[in-house]
Amino acid sequence: MTRTVYIRPIAFADSPQSEEGEAIRLGGSMAWASRFALIVRENGRVLSRTRFGAEQAAAALAGLPAELGASAEIQWANLRKVHAPLQLPLKGGGVRTIRLEQPQIAGILNMTPDSFSDGGAFLDDAQVASVHAAVMLEAGAAMVDIGGESTRPGAGAVWEGDEIRRVVPMVERLAAMGAAISVDTRRPAVMEASLKAGAHIINDVSALRYDPRSLELAAASGVPVVLMHAPGDGEDLHSNGDYADVVLDVFDWLAACRDRAVAAGVAPENILLDPGVGFGKTLAENLALMNGLALFHALGQPLFVGASRKRMIGALSNEAPAHQRLGGSVTLALKAMEAGSHLIRVHDVAETVQAARVWRGLRDAALTDFAQLP
Repeated sequence: MTRTVYIRPIAFADSPQSEEGEAIRLGGSMAWASRFALIVRENGRVLSRTRFGAEQAAAALAGLPAELGASAEIQWANLRKVHAPLQLPLKGGGVRTIRLEQPQIAGILNMTPDSFSDGGAFLDDAQVASVHAAVMLEAGAAMVDIGGESTRPGAGAVWEGDEIRRVVPMVERLAAMGAAISVDTRRPAVMEASLKAGAHIINDVSALRYDPRSLELAAASGVPVVLMHAPGDGEDLHSNGDYADVVLDVFDWLAACRDRAVAAGVAPENILLDPGVGFGKTLAENLALMNGLALFHALGQPLFVGASRKRMIGALSNEAPAHQRLGGSVTLALKAMEAGSHLIRVHDVAETVQAARVWRGLRDAALTDFAQLP
């Protein structure tokens, strides 16, 4: 029988002062948590759930069985871990720095004919795509995420040669602009060609599982890599979505993928984790995942979240089509910020950056609200 333990933040604060110092900063972000649920499972079934305040952590963890105590201590340290900024070398010299102490926005650029949201809008006109990318960067995107394959449910497979043809020219254009670039692909040939063209980050929706060569390439490249949860293997990433508890199951899955990548030689500081909102999950499961985002700080890696224009928004808003899901997308982005997510992947950059700046202003004000109190 296998027992596992989890420390889930369940009460949040605008600042540590509001809890008289009895709150922790989640993942070095601008999110603070004061109370936590200590959950023990055995073979997927929850055995116990107790609550404790930040000041009671030592006693709560000391009361665990010996086989769970070490894991809980690591998770408690991870919840408070401050992540170093991403240092991305530019082709023309210099470094692009993405700091992770505040939420950063990644703009989506789909070089595909069939993506669920904007497929075909940029594929046939490189100039239009370049202008769109430049507008996102000007609006405040910290990076641009370029993809050449739709991963929506039912999308057809793409030959890697076609994917390279779609993606690499745009990577070269953006690299010439000095942009930070991630490439959204699960094929090692596309990863390699994109990195040579100037991309900085591998964003793999299969968490380096689709092709066994991807692990070796990611390790050898030394670049940051995003590992995303998707329950399916092979071409259909949305299959096999069967969960006892979607939040805890995704946590375990990401922990295993992180450990697999580290064992293959990927540096731990180069791993970002994405819970995979919308991939092989029902509406209820997606909502649970968004509500449980703060738990994933216990894995000790920066969090990368993408919920922009996802199907769940349409399901909650009279089946609004993808291009009419701005309000819901910004709401989910703000939810990710409240949970301390470090990078948020969106279609509507200007609107989300504006929301993030107002949210940041509120947080900055909260950090000084109590400064004059005796």
